[in-house]
Amino acid sequence: MIKQENFMKKEVIKPPLLVSEVYAVETMPSILGTYDLTATYLMIVFYITNATTAVTGGVSAFTYWLLGGITFFLPSVIVTAQLGVMLPYEGSLYNWTHKAFGGFWSFFSAFCAWFPAILVMISAGDVIVSFLQGLNKDWLTSPIQQGAVIAVVLLFSGMIATQRFRVVQNIINVVIVLTFCAVALIGLASISWLIQGHASATSFSHLADWSINWQPGTGNVNVFGLVTLAYLGVEGPLNMAGELKDRQAIRKHLVWGTILVFAGYFIATFALLAVMGPEQASATPFSLISTVDKGLGKVAGNIAAICLMSFFLMSIAVYSYTYSRLPFVAAIDQRLPAFMGKLNKHRIPSRAIWLQTIFAVVVTFLVFIGVPLIANTADTTTIVYNVLLASSTLVWAFSTLFLFVDVAIFYFRDKAGFRHHQIFPLPLLGICCVLGSLSCILAIIDSLFYSWIVNLLDNLHWLYAIGGVTFVCIIIATIGSMLASSEALWEGMINRETKV
Repeated sequence: MIKQENFMKKEVIKPPLLVSEVYAVETMPSILGTYDLTATYLMIVFYITNATTAVTGGVSAFTYWLLGGITFFLPSVIVTAQLGVMLPYEGSLYNWTHKAFGGFWSFFSAFCAWFPAILVMISAGDVIVSFLQGLNKDWLTSPIQQGAVIAVVLLFSGMIATQRFRVVQNIINVVIVLTFCAVALIGLASISWLIQGHASATSFSHLADWSINWQPGTGNVNVFGLVTLAYLGVEGPLNMAGELKDRQAIRKHLVWGTILVFAGYFIATFALLAVMGPEQASATPFSLISTVDKGLGKVAGNIAAICLMSFFLMSIAVYSYTYSRLPFVAAIDQRLPAFMGKLNKHRIPSRAIWLQTIFAVVVTFLVFIGVPLIANTADTTTIVYNVLLASSTLVWAFSTLFLFVDVAIFYFRDKAGFRHHQIFPLPLLGICCVLGSLSCILAIIDSLFYSWIVNLLDNLHWLYAIGGVTFVCIIIATIGSMLASSEALWEGMINRETKV
């Protein structure tokens, strides 16, 4: 069991220990090391298909990858490392926010991080569908067929996520190696393409193409929100911090994972721009495979397709078991019904996992099967799906703001106690809190005002749609947090009466 450090004796963090802090360590296997956390980190943060979105800005995509990385990604990594070292407990953001603000805000921040994970799971299934369509254009032509495949993938991944954790994690560790084999093939394909004498599909020589363009209609500033929000999820692996076997893994996995995320995104972006060009590369996620086909041939392309499909299949399982820890710890702390905190024979929170999986399947059926039956058009399905995905991403970004606020609260509550456990210079932490918060807010605003699917939904209607859905999600989170706090108070009163 991880012992409570002297830091808890200070006034920086509100005592006493949460029940979940002790329960997770005593009942769940401590198996996670540096490589395990790094693999999980990459499965959450490195969605290579984000590169196909970034290239809509042409060469400026590199500028935005750097800008978003410096102003949001690195600050998120630094404050997450600081919080993780201070409070290495199951539930990460839920636990940290509880120490900073109390029960209401801890559940609120956890819900805002948990709900988007469900939409990301559906998104991963949709990418698998896109890859299958790319392999054969006659496959899965209707939204109903696509929804059925996504539902099957979700259920299969949910089943995997409930198996013995060490076995599942070993699979994840292998899959992430396959993923970066695919990244290597994509990078080699671009080099081979240029060596063969083909001209680059995108010019990299004009300085103006690298710059930020604010012009309405022709500008590229919309890419900032898309790229910055692609870095979400840094704290995700630490949802399982109570299952660590090596405390040093908290810092090490963030270092190695961050380096690989940067490398992967830059390689994929360069290859897409050089071989395919912005228009073709952004048309479909399968353009990643087409890049390999052009540069190295079909055999290499098929290998890359298999590697990347294995990534998206297993990423659903990763999101399932990682983010299931949030309702799990909330149940242990009496903020959700107790059955959500039950473990299966493998000591996995299977009920929380199946709740997420079933919820994701229901949403999939509503979007890919229910909407087409009502609207009878594929465009409507695409619009509804993207609006839901964008709205959930904004909610996720909103929850990320708590990372920066929590660190600030801990520092100002007791500066001496905070310094006892700080691992970065205070000026750096201060800059990260300010810069990370501002860039996150700007990315949210940018994504609100610039449509992801401008050819189907203009900017004004996009603002109304995702603004409204995001607002509803925040209201649901608020009401849920109030009910959760009431549940905790009520169960606490019952327990005290029972003891009496």
